[in-house]
Amino acid sequence: MKLESLQELFVEELQDLFSAEKMILKALPQMVETATSPELKKGFEQHLAQTRNQVQRLNQIFDAIPEVDRDGKKCKGMEGIIKDAKELIDSDTEPEVMDAGLIAGAQRVEHYEIAGYGTVANYAQLLGHNEWVQLLRQTLDEEKETDAKLTQLATSINLEAKAA
Repeated sequence: MKLESLQELFVEELQDLFSAEKMILKALPQMVETATSPELKKGFEQHLAQTRNQVQRLNQIFDAIPEVDRDGKKCKGMEGIIKDAKELIDSDTEPEVMDAGLIAGAQRVEHYEIAGYGTVANYAQLLGHNEWVQLLRQTLDEEKETDAKLTQLATSINLEAKAA
């Protein structure tokens, strides 16, 4: 597909994020189930609820551009990140080490999303879609906050994994 405008690139990036968020919605329940740290379980549960809201925000944007198929793209980047996390989950790994690995995988997810939402928020602003900039920045802020919480959790969980 040839992209001829920033608007077309913006839409393609939104489709990528929509696909990624849907994959995350499917992956998070298994991460909740696999995590052994109560704090990590709680964090994944909170992020699952947050992700549902993020999908709703993307749906608001797509509702305003009905000529676009929101499911028009598969996010290969997120697919790979989740595949790696699934391989860890399916492995025979010590619980503390599993939790550390789950955090690492979750942070890869967050970093992908931070890059994506930062980009589309900038595109939306440049294109004059000011009503969407706030929605996209709200999600961007949530992704950054989640990443910071994961980093904080990793401080203690990684030490437990080291001792295992």
